[in-house]
Amino acid sequence: MRFVSTRGEAPAVDFEQVLLAGLARDGGLYVPESWPAFSSAQIAAMAGRPYAEVAVEVIQPFVGDSISKQTLAQMAGEVYAGFGHPAVVPLKQIGDNDWLLELFHGPTLAFKDVAMQLLGRLFDHVLSKRGERITVVGATSGDTGPAAIEGCRGREAVDIFILHPHDRVSEVQRRQMTTVLDDNVHNIALEGTFDDCQALLKDMFNDAAFRDRVRLSAVNSINWARVMAQIVYYFTAAVAVGGPHRPVAFSVPTGNFGDVYAGYAARQMGLPVDKLVVATNRNDIMARFFQSGEYRAGTVHPTISPSMDVQVASNFERYLYDLHGRDPERLRACMAQFAEHGGFRLTNAEKAATGTLFVGCRVDENETLETIAEVHAACGEIIDPHTAVGVRAARQCRAEPAIPMITLATAHPAKFPDAVERATGVRPSLPPRLADLLQREERYDRLANDLQSVETYIADRASLTRPTEKNTR
Repeated sequence: MRFVSTRGEAPAVDFEQVLLAGLARDGGLYVPESWPAFSSAQIAAMAGRPYAEVAVEVIQPFVGDSISKQTLAQMAGEVYAGFGHPAVVPLKQIGDNDWLLELFHGPTLAFKDVAMQLLGRLFDHVLSKRGERITVVGATSGDTGPAAIEGCRGREAVDIFILHPHDRVSEVQRRQMTTVLDDNVHNIALEGTFDDCQALLKDMFNDAAFRDRVRLSAVNSINWARVMAQIVYYFTAAVAVGGPHRPVAFSVPTGNFGDVYAGYAARQMGLPVDKLVVATNRNDIMARFFQSGEYRAGTVHPTISPSMDVQVASNFERYLYDLHGRDPERLRACMAQFAEHGGFRLTNAEKAATGTLFVGCRVDENETLETIAEVHAACGEIIDPHTAVGVRAARQCRAEPAIPMITLATAHPAKFPDAVERATGVRPSLPPRLADLLQREERYDRLANDLQSVETYIADRASLTRPTEKNTR
């Protein structure tokens, strides 16, 4: 399997290079040169099998010869054995033909764990084989950071730096990052929004001298390996409700477009996905795009679903690349127009093509709280605000009641206790392993929204740029 850049000006690379590079040298995102295809018989054979086994089947075509199937199976088995539910990502029925796919049974209680815990093992394996080390940098709106830190903490060949927007993540999310005191873990509270964190991340990757000096790599879903691992649960969920013998629809709480893009990838690989509901909060750039065909950034508004407070969706470029017929010149023109003018509009033919699969839906704060309360009253399930956005969007945008609708439950409700308690009168508790989280010591540094300041901070602390391997911070 080879991977190409959406911008078309970087050479094709193999899986190891994609994993370690994250972002392509031309500023583009890596995508598979072609999509692997699964037959209906192959998909049907996934039913009833352990999650780790299905993960190996789905992921192996992307990994190719870089990692043996036996080694990949060992990694997946070890990673998913650590999740808090034997099904790893169980389904729960909340209506006649409506389901929740619970993706929050990993160590940091969010869907990012499903991919991030595997990503840490992949880094270890490849870096050990190559005798190299890297500096991992990520930006988080709340869930990526904790999962990335958990996956990389204590690893010999990795230093990890996570940027989060100061005072714009929940206390639980922040403490899941800042109470990890391993020497190779560094937390940066940036004065700005998540989009500012993400912009700095891309600027660092586009600074070739800095990138090479610290051997920069990414854990955000700009790294193909993240998306690759998220494709798996679309397959396991679909076969559990009758796929591939019937189509299935998914509603996906959406910020950076990575999770819903994984659903698109599953469809490209042969899964009969009927609809992908792109569920957003009031930061609705993606919902507006699929409704109007115009991609235009607005102001980031803080909400009770902070992981979706995004106005520049970093994974959207991967979908645009396919939408434009994999024409990198057309893609570059769109992204240049967005950078210069803050937006662009699709042609009528391109807009028509999006409507066959995607539907965008915006959910406001009151609707989010109402949905949390309604689901709790109807079936006793407590859901977090992000999941509630997905459930409400699924109800509003559902076209065919006979087709199963699966909403991705992306976070444990205890990560957002204030909103849940406001809606239901019940304050959800953290699992026992995190019961003392709010009493643990924190460690992080607050920095201005300035590229040079952040790069200096990272260079001063990264093992590759210091005389000894031990972090002496």
